[in-house]
Amino acid sequence: MTSELAFIAALRRMASHPGARGLDDDCAVVEFGGEAVVLTHDVMVAGVHYLPEQDPADVAWKLVASNMSDLAAKGAEPVGVLLGYMLGGDDARFLAGLEEALAHYGAPLLGGDTVSGNGAQALGLTAIGRATHRPVPSRAGAEPGDRLYITGPVGGAMMGLEALQSGLGADGEESLAYRRPQALLAEGQKLAPLVTAMMDVSDGLLLDAARIARASGVTLAIDSAAVPIAAPEARRADALRWGDDYQLLFTAPRDAALSVAAHPVGEVLLLGAAPLLLDGAAIDESAGLGFEHG
Repeated sequence: MTSELAFIAALRRMASHPGARGLDDDCAVVEFGGEAVVLTHDVMVAGVHYLPEQDPADVAWKLVASNMSDLAAKGAEPVGVLLGYMLGGDDARFLAGLEEALAHYGAPLLGGDTVSGNGAQALGLTAIGRATHRPVPSRAGAEPGDRLYITGPVGGAMMGLEALQSGLGADGEESLAYRRPQALLAEGQKLAPLVTAMMDVSDGLLLDAARIARASGVTLAIDSAAVPIAAPEARRADALRWGDDYQLLFTAPRDAALSVAAHPVGEVLLLGAAPLLLDGAAIDESAGLGFEHG
């Protein structure tokens, strides 16, 4: 099976439109009619992105929230969504969760497609947004001397999943961070004029920081003790590599007057031998920095 990275590399030669941003970003950004239209698409598969026995209403919420979080990283406001849905299971519960999530984020359903199929259920959602600030933030743009920030703790989704897997917290606070993550749309819109680079933490803080570093051509030096975590201290290393927390990770000049609460967790350096330093040492990426397919 082709790895995710190899497959994306093969796709890059087809992504010739400038709006694709070389497939190095969370979203496509297309200039159209005097507006910047922001487009993103996520797919979730049972047994990979959610537990097959989970409440379908929670699965619908997470599908919407993950796409809204991509819009948040661009400082965009939602225009609507297109749904790709494989029928099966408790479709009524999925519809209930979908309606709740779309109302919460103010993102109307614009269309999509339904199919039937065998095997693991696969779900897709395309979110369409409108940029509220130009230029639209990207993963690129971090400058040496900038600070690296995160809007909140990581590791909460990890603990929530473990609560679900242990049979606890199927509908309680223990698993809420995993079942019903929150996309930070308002925060993204406030930060868009101030940041030099920004993305959401969906695949793990370290992996996503490395993506910003590579897109920007810099090194990010992270102080692990400065990263807020929603997990026991003994699990700090795991929390730094866990995804699904959907905090915003961004760089900004040191004198930037931030308009949202954020935690400084590192700094941007001139490109060195490695894109990422953790507590002053280069990380062995072969051990994995976060969640990747394949």
